[in-house]
Amino acid sequence: MRPRWTGLAALATGIGIGLTGCGQPPPPAEQVSSGGHAESASQGDPAAKWADGYCGAVTHLVRALANLPSIDPSSSAQATRTSSDLLASVATGIDQTISGLHRVGPAPLPGGEPARTALLGQFTSVRQQADEVRGKLDAAADPNAVKAALDDAKSAIDQISRLDVLKGLDATPALSAAGKRAAGCQQLVVPPAPR
Repeated sequence: MRPRWTGLAALATGIGIGLTGCGQPPPPAEQVSSGGHAESASQGDPAAKWADGYCGAVTHLVRALANLPSIDPSSSAQATRTSSDLLASVATGIDQTISGLHRVGPAPLPGGEPARTALLGQFTSVRQQADEVRGKLDAAADPNAVKAALDDAKSAIDQISRLDVLKGLDATPALSAAGKRAAGCQQLVVPPAPR
């Protein structure tokens, strides 16, 4: 499975451009909805239900990234404030995703629990980085501190956009098959490019 992070990478690039004062991020092409609507379809399939919950939890962050507030590069103060707002929005999406991953519970298949635990660790680390960068942005007073904080903000968003959140579902053939049966996961997958 390949998550639909290509659009998020483009979004992060747009954010980077906004952070350097050259423009603002483009509007997102599409939004991903929660995977919870497929629960009745996967009721008799515990593995697909778990995978759907796993992917449904991830959609909180995807939605947060798709609806990020714009960076206002009109002044250092505006760029700093709007970058802090952007990171607060990302942090909220990460918090919702972490809560969702905790609610999913243990995987009914081998390999699922290490995948969930690894993803929780990644999100916790990125969340901590976002908080640190927001602290720097909020405390930045002189132009050099503002520039450094804005560079750190771009780096944090780039790191988030590089997360391969569905990698864990590809860890074993059984998990991969469960993900293919889960509607919430299919919404996060990019179809293979034609050759």
